[in-house]
Amino acid sequence: AREKVEFRKRMEKEVSDFIQDSGQIKKKFQPMNKIERSILHDVVEVAGLTSFSFGEDDECRYVMIFKKEFAPSDEELDSYRRGWREWDPQKAEEKRKLKELAQRQEEEAAQQGPVVVSPASDYKDKYSHLIGKGAAKDAAHMLQANKTYGCVPVANKRDTRSIEEAMNEIRAKKLRQSGKSATHILGTTAPRAGRGVGGPAAATRTHPGAPAPHHPRQPCLWLGGSGVRRVTAGAWTSVRHV
Repeated sequence: AREKVEFRKRMEKEVSDFIQDSGQIKKKFQPMNKIERSILHDVVEVAGLTSFSFGEDDECRYVMIFKKEFAPSDEELDSYRRGWREWDPQKAEEKRKLKELAQRQEEEAAQQGPVVVSPASDYKDKYSHLIGKGAAKDAAHMLQANKTYGCVPVANKRDTRSIEEAMNEIRAKKLRQSGKSATHILGTTAPRAGRGVGGPAAATRTHPGAPAPHHPRQPCLWLGGSGVRRVTAGAWTSVRHV
C-alpha cells in the first residue's frame, strides 16, 4: 500500500509539471503494469486531461496523456494502436487529403456511369503500311457461327419426294428398262393398198427362225431387238430400225 501511495504522488507531480509546460501537448510514460496504469488514469482524470493506453502485451503497455485542447484524432489514435511510435501531423494531413480525393473521384465516376475501354490501337491501322488500308478492311470481315451446323436445311435438299414416291418411281423405271429389252408381240395389220396382197391379218413372230406364215403371199411383221422386219413367203426383209 505504501508503494502505491508513493507511486501516486510521483504521478501527480509529473502530471502537474506537464500541465504547466506550455510547450508540451502530450506526454508518453514508460510501460507499467495494470495497477500502475489504473492509478495514472485516475490522476489524469482528476487533473482534467485525456489519457489512453497502448501496446499489445500487458508488460509493454504504456500510457499517453493529452491536454484537452489538443485531444488526439482518430487517425492518430489508430496509428498508436498499430504500434507507430511517433505521430507526424503533416503526413497525416497528406494522407487525409489523398483519401478525400480518392473518395471524390469514386463519386464522380459513379455519376458518369461505366467507362467504355477502347483498345489502344487497331491492328488494321498497325499493319496498313504492309497490306494497305483497303486490304486490311477486306480482311477484317466478321465471322458468324453457322446456326445450321450439323443439319441439312430443307432448301438445300434436292430430292423432296417421300419414300413411297421414290420407290414407285424406281419400280416404274425398272419396268421401262425391262420393256425395252424384252420382246413384244404386235397386233395384226392389214396389207397396204396397191400391193395386191389381201387375206387374213399379218402375224407377228417373236423369233427370227420362226416358220413363215401359212399363206405364202401373206406378209407379217416381226419386232426384234434390231428393228422391224417384213416377212413374205419365207423371206425376211429389214424394213426399218427402231
